[in-house]
Amino acid sequence: MTQQPTTSTEQIDVKGGHLVERVKELVHEGNVRRIIIKDSDGKTVMEVPVTVGVVGFLLAPSVAAIGALAALAADYSIEVERETPETGITAPA
Repeated sequence: MTQQPTTSTEQIDVKGGHLVERVKELVHEGNVRRIIIKDSDGKTVMEVPVTVGVVGFLLAPSVAAIGALAALAADYSIEVERETPETGITAPA
């Protein structure tokens, strides 16, 4: 039987100066599917899909854009969508 991955969401509040650093940490964790950056009003400022094949090639311009946001030194929240495998226990047949 194949395990279907599920997703969970987590919200992290950060100051602008720590935004890029925190996003890089999240990407290196490996189980992150999507990162959504919201401003202090809760409006989505940037949404970055994070997949294994895209991390090196397309994430670099996104990190540069996140750095530009961080320069504004505002308060942001990062919504992190993580992939969590189901841990259903099946009885032996």
